[in-house]
Amino acid sequence: MTENSPAAQPCSPAQPYSTPAVLDPHRARYAARTAGMTASEIRALFSVASRPEVVSLAGGMPNLAALPLQSLAEQTARIIEEDGLTALQYASAHGSPLLREQICDVTALEGIAAHPDDVVVTVGSQMGLDLVTRLFCDPGDVVVAEGPSYVGALGSFTAYQARVVHVAMDGHGLVPEALRAALRQAADAGQRVKLLYTIPNFHNPAGVTLAVGRRAEILEICRAYDVLVVEDNPYGLLGFDGQTYPALRSLDPDNVVYLGSFSKTFASGLRVGWVLAPPGVREKLVLATESATLCPPTLNQAIVSRYLATHDWQSRIESFRETYRERRDAMLSALERYLPQGCTWTTPDGGFYVWVTVPEGVDTKAMLPRAVAAQVAYASGTGFHTDGSGGRQMRLSYCHPEPDRIREGVRRLAGVLEAELAAGRDAGGNTGRALAGVGAHRARARCVPAPEVA
Repeated sequence: MTENSPAAQPCSPAQPYSTPAVLDPHRARYAARTAGMTASEIRALFSVASRPEVVSLAGGMPNLAALPLQSLAEQTARIIEEDGLTALQYASAHGSPLLREQICDVTALEGIAAHPDDVVVTVGSQMGLDLVTRLFCDPGDVVVAEGPSYVGALGSFTAYQARVVHVAMDGHGLVPEALRAALRQAADAGQRVKLLYTIPNFHNPAGVTLAVGRRAEILEICRAYDVLVVEDNPYGLLGFDGQTYPALRSLDPDNVVYLGSFSKTFASGLRVGWVLAPPGVREKLVLATESATLCPPTLNQAIVSRYLATHDWQSRIESFRETYRERRDAMLSALERYLPQGCTWTTPDGGFYVWVTVPEGVDTKAMLPRAVAAQVAYASGTGFHTDGSGGRQMRLSYCHPEPDRIREGVRRLAGVLEAELAAGRDAGGNTGRALAGVGAHRARARCVPAPEVA
């Protein structure tokens, strides 16, 4: 763990992204499980990061500029004109039959042989994750997840009073022996491990991909310990070299629940995702969907279905890949040019994120208000753990800003980091150049940030 230096204490723009404390007269009435419901650091950043003067490298908002908006508007109008009495009505909690067939075509690209009955359409994959947790986790049950892990998943697990155990990753993803050790330790302690939650492809936030050679081994370990695998794969089609990896679901359909989404490959605001699950789990998911939303939004499903039927969506995904690859390259080159010596980072082959480790003596959570004051935002690594770790890490997102904006954001961030390190040296703090971090790139030579640009 890092040591807090005087430079890591709150300063004048102390909490520009915090929510004021409110005295709640209903506090004593809440269920015990609400104690695990806390605002994520990522969500709290959005109000600040959306200011035009702030370069936001924090949020994972997809870039929608390549979408054919005029065509989508015309198709949506036709849906309402031709099928409005259906598209604006209640429907099955299972999801549109046509859309479920189309989802099977999408997942086939990753080697999954699925039947439309296997698919349950959800309001984004986050809803699927929440429902799976509700179905499987009693208070005190253990969920094993990579460390770091997706903040939305951690929120669901803690809201249902599950205990999260983080398992180490390296540059090739989840480490099988670390998983085996964690499951063995839990079994020896008499703890019930219900789920392994994993993001195998272009991990959020770490940016690494699970090696193909490890996938079968991880599935074998989970079967040996009777642990269900929850595979979250929103980025799987966004590999920069066009490669798609075999889904865990394709290797073990009976013990893997697969979460998918159109948020990263089409439109996040439509909130259309899905779950592929074994038959018994699928039936319970449909019942849970009925209790949560009655049914997913019928119009949104119809828009996605019409888009898949009338547009070359695979070519559109290819254009997304090119856009994100260009922005990834802009970020990596800026990190190499500007960041101080001792910083390390991952090199993603797809997806949205780079995971950065800073030198010892810097606390990225404590530094964040000063970064915002310098008009750049990032996501501190502490938000991606439940055990208090991650203080020397940060997630940088390259998916939304233009390349020049990314470079300027990294330049500003480098200036903040230089000031933190200088303050630590002045205070006699520990500014060692340790190269800790998931899949870390080698340390880079120190570069002085360039002059301010417009």
